[in-house]
Amino acid sequence: MPVALRTPRLLLREWRDDDREPFAAICAEPEVRRHYYRPPADRAASDAWIDRMRAHNDEHGFAYWAVELPGLAPLIGAVGLSRVRSAGFPFAPAVEIGWRLAPRYWDRGYATEAARAVLDDGLGRLGLGEIVAFTLPLNVRSRRVMERLGMTRDPADDFAHPGVPEGHEMRRHVLYRARP
Repeated sequence: MPVALRTPRLLLREWRDDDREPFAAICAEPEVRRHYYRPPADRAASDAWIDRMRAHNDEHGFAYWAVELPGLAPLIGAVGLSRVRSAGFPFAPAVEIGWRLAPRYWDRGYATEAARAVLDDGLGRLGLGEIVAFTLPLNVRSRRVMERLGMTRDPADDFAHPGVPEGHEMRRHVLYRARP
């Protein structure tokens, strides 16, 4: 992964150890967790996620970036790419784009701005043939980001998330795709 990606307002950079505490706080926010099946991650789980992103980057040359608002906020969240390998996902293997920002930075275009840089890097420099994104049907904010990025959805591709128990209200997910 290059050292950083820059957008007009944001810096997407590698993770630093001083990101651990603020990222754990972001992950614990109820609004952030609202569309996740699993309970909020504790500090150890959040730290393990950052460690997995560092290892993912070492192995694949990409991962989720720490997102900084230069001069204003050293960490507002994470945006990036990761491999989806589980056979339980009908579209796997694939590369997924995702984002997680602190709620106080929502509705300012930051998720779309950062995700656009990541998507362009993935489809351009990395030469990926496709990038997917998925979420719950009711996660309107994330779906709007996917649509603003020009990602497309075919309802025939929607799926039951293999990590959510059958019959659970969060099992059904919508899938969006981007291609060069």
